[in-house]
Amino acid sequence: MFRLDEKIWFWTLLVIPVIILLFAMLQIWRRSAQKRFADSHLLKRLSPNQSLFKGILKVLVLSGAFGCLSLALVNPKIGTKLETVRSQGVDIVFAVDVSKSMLAEDIAPNRLEKSKQLVTQIINSLASDRVGIIAYAGKAFPQLPITTDYASAKMFLQNMNTDMLSSQGTAIHEAIQLAKTYYDDEEQTNRILIIISDGEDHEGEAVDIAEEANDEGIRILTIGVGDAKGGPIPIKRNGVVLNYKKDQNGETVITRLDETTLREIAEETNGLYINGSNTSEVVDSIKDLLDKMDKKEFESKQIADFKDQFQWFLGLGILLFFIDIFLLERKTEWLKKLNLFNENF
Repeated sequence: MFRLDEKIWFWTLLVIPVIILLFAMLQIWRRSAQKRFADSHLLKRLSPNQSLFKGILKVLVLSGAFGCLSLALVNPKIGTKLETVRSQGVDIVFAVDVSKSMLAEDIAPNRLEKSKQLVTQIINSLASDRVGIIAYAGKAFPQLPITTDYASAKMFLQNMNTDMLSSQGTAIHEAIQLAKTYYDDEEQTNRILIIISDGEDHEGEAVDIAEEANDEGIRILTIGVGDAKGGPIPIKRNGVVLNYKKDQNGETVITRLDETTLREIAEETNGLYINGSNTSEVVDSIKDLLDKMDKKEFESKQIADFKDQFQWFLGLGILLFFIDIFLLERKTEWLKKLNLFNENF
């Protein structure tokens, strides 16, 4: 497993396009100056060994050298040992609504992207808790099982979209049913399910299923994203709005945040409903609740003993610099004989 220590040094890679741009400008200026000096046939006779390819090769080698040095500054590390770590925490399952109504833009940038931001910030605030992810619309689909790998959780989260499930609707009860299978300890009392949705439960069975979840020791927190006034569902192509979703009568569909349903689900399990408009308030509320809960001890496998790998990139970068220094821009005799690039000698 790789880890990058100083990602900020990736900005030094911007030197490469600057080098290429300066080289291109130099070639244009050189061609212009040469044309004022003499015609092309005379120039070939005056400097027969001048090679454009060798000039391009030098720039590529120089760019490669800067690229290697940038990677050396980033200091990639590789884990060399897998070890068992004992920690205490809470098992948290996130159920994220990916129905088409989550594309409404009554909360910026839209409901789904706001949901992703909320989950990401909640995960960032965790210490040793385990997390799992469920996506749901008309059906619920497991995205990530319970894990302590927060990086993987955020990666799966960012890949979620409204096209990942063919069955549309908002079946919250399906997500609750699936969440029951995530917890692997029957005696566990610190089970948390966080539902992020606009609350439009098209099936209407969520409250009943929440009662069953409560009997199994699952505490449900609900986060409402959207606005009670609602908004249309845009149909986009390449980021451009083409139209808005219509109903059977040709009227524009207006989707609204249903806080009532979300409150009822949370209250059924002695949970908590939070309006998701303010990210920091959501994170603080959930963190306060988790701090008051009993922690479960569990074991997890983690990559440890990360070793620096910067020296390989540093060595290759220095080597490329030396190659660039000794690489001449004029044609060489053995290349002239091979004529690999169909140059006229």
